[in-house]
Parts: sequence; C-alpha cells; structure tokens
Amino acid sequence: MPATLAELAARFGCELHGNGNSIVDGVGTLANAGARALTFLANPQYRTQLKQTRAAAVVLEQRFQADCPVAALVSANPYATYASIARFLHPARAPEPGIHPTAVVSGDATVAATAQIGAHVFIGPGSAIADAVVIEPGTIIAANVTIGAATRICARVAVMDHSRIGERCVVHPGAVIGSAGFGYAREESGWLAVPQLGRAVIGNDVDIGANTTIDRGTIDDTVIESGVKIDNLVQIAHNVRIGAHTAIAAMSGVAGSTTIGQRCMIGGAVVMVGHISICDDVMVTFHSTVLRSITESGTYSSGIDADKAARWRRNAARLRRLDDQLKRK
Repeated sequence: MPATLAELAARFGCELHGNGNSIVDGVGTLANAGARALTFLANPQYRTQLKQTRAAAVVLEQRFQADCPVAALVSANPYATYASIARFLHPARAPEPGIHPTAVVSGDATVAATAQIGAHVFIGPGSAIADAVVIEPGTIIAANVTIGAATRICARVAVMDHSRIGERCVVHPGAVIGSAGFGYAREESGWLAVPQLGRAVIGNDVDIGANTTIDRGTIDDTVIESGVKIDNLVQIAHNVRIGAHTAIAAMSGVAGSTTIGQRCMIGGAVVMVGHISICDDVMVTFHSTVLRSITESGTYSSGIDADKAARWRRNAARLRRLDDQLKRK
C-alpha cells in the first residue's frame, strides 16, 4: 500500500527530516532496502549500516538522525513505529467470506456469514465462529468451541472440545489448543489417567506460535490472558495461568499449575517447574531453569555455558566434591 513520507509521519506521529513527497511501498533491512523501501534502526550495533543505507527513509531515534544519509522518521520508539508502519504498508489479507465445499460443519454449529472457512476444515457440534474469523485448510475445531471476531486460525491447527479463543488472535500452523494435560495417578498396576475436565481459555489479541501446545485444565481452566505472545514450539501444561501482555520465546516449557504474571518476558528454552508463581514484570533469560517462585520483579538467569568437554568434566567433578570440602572446614 504506497504512501508518502509526509503521510506516514502524520499518521504515526513522527518528525520528518527529508522530502515528504517521497513514496514508499514496502520495507527492507538497513543493508538491503531499495529506493522505495522503509527501514529502521533500533539496535545501535547496526549503526555502521545506517551510514550506507540506500532506503527511502529510516525510522530512528533523534540521536541517530545526524548520521542518516537519507530521509528520516524520528520516533521515541523506532521498532514499534516501524512495526505499525509495516502493518500499514502490508495489510493482512481480508477474509473471503464463505465455507469451502470440502469443509464439514456440524448442523448445530454457528458460523458467521462474514467468516472464511477453508478446505477440509472440520467444525464440531455446538461450536460458534464469530464475524471475520478465518479458519485455514485442514484445521479441526472440535465440539463446543468458541472463537471470537477477527481471529485467524492457520492451517492444521487443532482446537479441542470446550476451548475458548478471544478476538483478534492468531494461532499459527500446527498448534494444539485444549489437548489433555499430562495427569496420571500412580497405582500398583501402573498409571491411571486423571480426567482433564477444564478448558483452555485464550483472551483477546493473543498470538500462539507454530506447533505450540496449550493443555486444558484438569478441573479449573488453563488461562492465557489478553495480549500474550507465545512463540513456536512452546509447551503450556494444564492449569497454567499466563498474565496479560507476557511474551514467551520458542522451546520454553511451563509445567502444570504454574502462574506467570503480567508483562513478563520469558527467553527461549526456559523451563519452569510446576506449582510455582512468577510475579509481574519478570524477565527470565535464555535457557534458564526456574525451580521456585519469583516474588520480586527483575531479571533472572541460570545455566552454564557450553565448554570443552574435558574442562566441563573436570569442573563437574570439582562441583560434586564441593559439599564434602565445605563440611571439612
């Protein structure tokens, strides 16, 4: 969607330096953007690329404007401003209302006239699909599911019985919402499955990454509050509650009955054990293991970086002897 720099500056509250009549119709990187593309500088380590950029304009902070060889859109938050402009220049494809001939929709399911139901979709009994929802090919919407307006369910997603998904959500391919939690009671003959009778309840404006799984609750619900962003390949176990506007990066796992507060940032490959609570405004860095509740906002880390195997084995052996050495003192 082409726009002039003057239009973008006015729409997104930027201070324009340069020719406002220049037209942009796409985005690019600092190194590779062309003469009709917009780019941004948010990380100072890319400052050397700024001086060589051939973009039409760069979104950046005031402190970098003097180094910019092309037009600049000055913003206090360049990355967020760039994201808003990119969404404007590349709007999401509008729904194409209708139900594909190969889709199977149960007789008592409700599908809004403005919804788009793709090929080979199954919608189970009692489910309700709201206005402007898009359900892409091969997706299963089981029984008594509710999906709010303007939500997009991508290809090959499974949304299981009684799940609730709010408005304007995006569920990426292969995700599973409302699968049975890992609950078993031990008995002499082995393991007895505990019925998983709760729901998976997803708020508004939630993004769920590809092949992520969110288990339904055992008795109470698993709850993902509004504004949460979850990356690919994340496991959310039964009875977990994640507070509004928290973000969780790929390969992380949250064990059952853990509560994560609002506005937290959980790095990639973080593991959280069950039955703990994380307060609001906590950042947990990459590959950390959280074994106990966190009650004070801040940044938390754990883990040891990879090392040469021989040195790692020596250090591990010394660590095992540490307790005995302390007892001898």
